[in-house]
Amino acid sequence: MKAMILAAGRGERMRPITDTLPKALVRVGGKALIGWHLERLALAGITEVVVNLSHLGSQIKTTIGNGSQYGLEIHYSKEHEALETAGGVVQALPLLGAGPFLLLNADIYCEMDLTALVPVIENMRTRSCEALAHLILVENPEHNKNGDFALHGAKVSLSGKLLTYSGVGVYQPAMFHGIQNGAKEKLGPLLREQIAANRISGEFFSGYWVDVGTPERLRLLDEQLGTRSAL
Repeated sequence: MKAMILAAGRGERMRPITDTLPKALVRVGGKALIGWHLERLALAGITEVVVNLSHLGSQIKTTIGNGSQYGLEIHYSKEHEALETAGGVVQALPLLGAGPFLLLNADIYCEMDLTALVPVIENMRTRSCEALAHLILVENPEHNKNGDFALHGAKVSLSGKLLTYSGVGVYQPAMFHGIQNGAKEKLGPLLREQIAANRISGEFFSGYWVDVGTPERLRLLDEQLGTRSAL
């Protein structure tokens, strides 16, 4: 099983920290954000991880290397200019292969047991599965009070009680068909198109999750995890 961590973004909201440090390497609870992800992916039985790189990407590559310290095999997808979420995935598809894969935003902290998504991945391998993606939704944080998508049973909808997309999901490569390699493309419009076509499933996660999008949220998360960061 494979996963991709989206780590190419500039991290504008995290400035000035991200002027000299990529957002994936900001530290909370004594380790880099990307380190938390890699540990949880390994525990879930993921064996290969693709990390896309752009802004200060060499620092990420130097820090996590080939993944052996996590029991993983890490591959890198270098973007000369950040391609947005969907564009970054498209460029990485040759590394991800033909099967469904986990997709994680680097700039979140999420205590979900990713093992719970293994059956989703396995189901997506079957011909009977029509879903192009499976999204993990959470309660709306203060900075996203209006939410993103709703859940109607196991289906994601554009109407109803809106929740927030956590930045964790399982995706089929077919979700990204039609996007030209090297194009800058956001994920949101693509998701809305397929949600309207009833081709996106999802579930609610009630555990601890933080969008580590600003220095203030980073500080609060670090305090909650019981240690001070050395940024």
